[in-house]
Amino acid sequence: MAPDTIVLVHGFWVTPRSWENWITHYESKGLRVVAPGYPGFEVEVEALNADTTPILDLTVPKIIAHYEEVIRGLDAPPIIIGHSAGGAFTQILLDHGLGAAGVAMNSAPTEGVRVVPLTQVKSTFPVLKSPANRHRAVPLTFEEWQYAFTNTFTEEEGRALYERYAIPANGGILWGSVLANFQPGHQDTWVDYSNDDRAPLLFVSGSEDHIMPPAVQESNLRHYKSATVTERKEYEGYAHLLPAQKGWERIADEVLDWALRHAG
Repeated sequence: MAPDTIVLVHGFWVTPRSWENWITHYESKGLRVVAPGYPGFEVEVEALNADTTPILDLTVPKIIAHYEEVIRGLDAPPIIIGHSAGGAFTQILLDHGLGAAGVAMNSAPTEGVRVVPLTQVKSTFPVLKSPANRHRAVPLTFEEWQYAFTNTFTEEEGRALYERYAIPANGGILWGSVLANFQPGHQDTWVDYSNDDRAPLLFVSGSEDHIMPPAVQESNLRHYKSATVTERKEYEGYAHLLPAQKGWERIADEVLDWALRHAG
């Protein structure tokens, strides 16, 4: 039986609100859509900007445990679609045996991916410029947001999305993802790249993404050695905030079609 539920996993510097168009789009097709926030993100963007305590309290294990609880409470394995850091979390959830199929859009890398394009260095510099940011919730200025998230949008479009979606990100998690490749043992973003039992996975890249460029997803893809379907598709002209860029409906439909065709 084909999956009838989609779980949407958001990334950093945004909340589930960033999926608002996709929720409406998929629900109009008769699908059930679940878009949980991270633990403590039950409040809206404005509240998280006013009080960043829930952001500071986040850890990757807490986020994964939260999504695992939501997904295990569903009647059947869903399609899991994650964006940015949500793409890395989608990979981890699939590796943990959850989901019928997964889509990792403009995905952050899981442990072991060492490609670091220059645009990514510039995009993450607001956090990584100071080790003290490991203990802070770090916001982006509009100019930093426009470079990292909406570089193919007009300034007016980028600013409207910044005002509607942007929140600070947990600096500790971002620092942890960088250091993961230099510390012994499995870190928070580790996945078993040889896991033959996980559900099929599609990477989606935006060709103009600055913070998670296509080279990151291509490297991530090449780490997978299992026999399970693992593919990548690239969309020309799309920035990091692909789910909000003009033409997103076609991408939403195509990744859904892929997931339904490959769902195990």
